[in-house]
Amino acid sequence: MEDLAWRKSSFTDRETCVEVATTKNLVLVRNSNAPEAGTIAFDKAEFAAWLRGCKAGEFDDLAGL
Repeated sequence: MEDLAWRKSSFTDRETCVEVATTKNLVLVRNSNAPEAGTIAFDKAEFAAWLRGCKAGEFDDLAGL
């Protein structure tokens, strides 16, 4: 796979390091504390739907918010 530019939220710290990177067709998600554990791949439409749900608060209960 090509060199990827991994990005983290400004809300993360050393213990909470979720990173994302994009390819032409995919959004990849990984734990930067354990990148050897692999990535989860979503097509861009799937990731966009999930992100809209996050912004709408649909998953807040999973994080104790």
